[in-house]
Parts: sequence; structure tokens; C-alpha cells
Amino acid sequence: MSKERPLQIGDVARKAGVNVQTLRYYERRKLLAPVRRKASGYRIYDEDAVRTIHFIKRAQDLGFTLKEIRELLALKVTARGQCRRVRDRATEKLENVRAKIKMLRKIERTLVKLVKTCESENTSKPCPIIEALGKEKMADADK
Repeated sequence: MSKERPLQIGDVARKAGVNVQTLRYYERRKLLAPVRRKASGYRIYDEDAVRTIHFIKRAQDLGFTLKEIRELLALKVTARGQCRRVRDRATEKLENVRAKIKMLRKIERTLVKLVKTCESENTSKPCPIIEALGKEKMADADK
């Protein structure tokens, strides 16, 4: 540990904007480890722990799973080859996000169609949305 003031778990949680249980969870998932423990068992961290938590939260915001984040943390970018591996993982995540966006757009088109059908139907008939959802296969919204 450097000349930084040692931090206890509550200090790290406060500085990182998370709760103590989150830090303990990250420890169990092998994303974060205390620098050492006091004789009393209290965890002691340094400022790097706060940076690690910020990294984890930003990566989660981008859709990375905790398993993927653990892999990214293991790839300390010190050589070009490792940077390439990180870029490959980010590219894979980007492709996954694009596939999800495509699926969400398809869901949106289907819902728009269902809502329009419902608006044009007489209310004395069964609800067309309920009817469509009850069918084995719905009409594709791409048509």
C-alpha cells in the first residue's frame, strides 16, 4: 500500500457510491479484494479499490456481466496483445447489444401493431391484444 490513507469498507463504499453489501458481493465474485485485514478482521483497502468499483459500475452500464468484468480486470492493459483481447471482448459485446436492439425494434413493431388493432376494434369483442398473445404464434411485425 502506498502513502494513501488506508480505507475501511464503509469509506470505499461511500467514495464509490455503492453500499457495503455491494463491496462484499464483489469480493465473493472475485472482482475486488482488500489489500489486507486488520487483526480485528476489518478489511483494509486503498484508493485503487474505489477506481475498481467505478470500473465495474461503468462496465455494467455498458452491459458487461460480472463474469466478463472479472475477465476484463484480469487483462491489465500493459501490452498491445492484451489491448487487442479487450477490444475483441468489447466488439463481441457491441454485436450482442446490436442484436438486442434489433430484437427490441421487432418487439416495438409488434406492440405498435397490437395497440393499433386494439384502437380500431369494437370494445364489445374480446380484447385483440389478449387474443393475439394467446395464439401459438403471432404474426411477424416485419411484414
